[in-house]
Parts: sequence; structure tokens; C-alpha cells
Amino acid sequence: MRVVLRNPRREVEVAGPLTVEALLRRLDLNPESVLVIAGDTLVPRDARLEDTDEVEIRPVISGGSGG
Repeated sequence: MRVVLRNPRREVEVAGPLTVEALLRRLDLNPESVLVIAGDTLVPRDARLEDTDEVEIRPVISGGSGG
């Protein structure tokens, strides 16, 4: 599967199928710090990703107005 990572932007190829959780482990990413999007859908950690999927991994942006 093609995996696009943000910040910095890079692309990697990962053999599937595997779960989101397994993908994040393989890429050494903290599941609490990223959002995983397959197609246009935010996917949970137990979702199964296929070899043909295009996946984007974005950092979670935290913050707020503080007021």
C-alpha cells in the first residue's frame, strides 16, 4: 500500500494487508499522536488495510482558543 506521511511529507510502500495498529508499529509511530485516513475516511486502529489502499497519516493537531 502507498502510505503518505505528513510533517515532513514523505511516501513509503508497505506490504499489506495489515491492521492500522500493525502499520503504525511498523512505522514506529505513536497511535495516540496520528490520524490514519484511507481514501477519504478516518479509520480506527483495528481497521484492516489492504495492499491496494492509499493511506495518509497526519499528526494530531491539539490546541484551542484558550478563552
